[in-house]
Amino acid sequence: MAKQLHARASRPNLFIKIPGTPEGLPAIEEAIFAGVPVNVTLLFSREHYVAAADAYMRGIERRIAAGLKADVASVASVFISRWDAAVTSKVPEAMHNRLGIAVAQRTYKAYRDLLDSPRWQRACNEGARPQRLLWASTGTKDPKAPDILYVKNLAAPFTVNTMPEKTLKAFADHGEFGALMAADGGDCEDVLAQFEKAGVSVDALAAQLQREGAQSFVNSWNGLMEGIASKSEALKKAS
Repeated sequence: MAKQLHARASRPNLFIKIPGTPEGLPAIEEAIFAGVPVNVTLLFSREHYVAAADAYMRGIERRIAAGLKADVASVASVFISRWDAAVTSKVPEAMHNRLGIAVAQRTYKAYRDLLDSPRWQRACNEGARPQRLLWASTGTKDPKAPDILYVKNLAAPFTVNTMPEKTLKAFADHGEFGALMAADGGDCEDVLAQFEKAGVSVDALAAQLQREGAQSFVNSWNGLMEGIASKSEALKKAS
């Protein structure tokens, strides 16, 4: 289906969105191998990202082995604010709005480690482009938190931030950057250890958030199909 959609659109800058779930990983690899740009969505943790990046790399490496061009674009979309929304009622106020950023820092370290690896350098030498790490869900959901919280703290080289329009306008109005995100993850492990101590299992919550996100996509799709069917039926009756 990814190949069909990309061919029908006939636009080189069109990305096909594929969930980075266990079931989606083989599809990501096959789409990349077929030359289809992919936006890997529903990533919530370092482990989710690493699995998606490996699927991307396998697709690129297969293209290189087959004598095909290696410059197939992709982004790996890691969702941020949903982490903090999920634990607001479970941790002290002093820990609010810190989990998402810590997870992002941990993931960014894995991303930079990949870009520094011999595996990536070999692919790069063959003309591959980096699969950009993309920060998604970067609008602040907590009214007590700064409206540019995730923009300021997620500023990092080689990344993309798909902030909502409201957040973009807020940053244009009063935003300022602090230090760039550290390539080594900064203090993320200390922060994540605090959450584990407070009873938050990061791995379990990542799996939960991905399941809920996937179900939300399914519900949206079913709602769309039902809406189209209802509208088609109404048009038939009207004619």
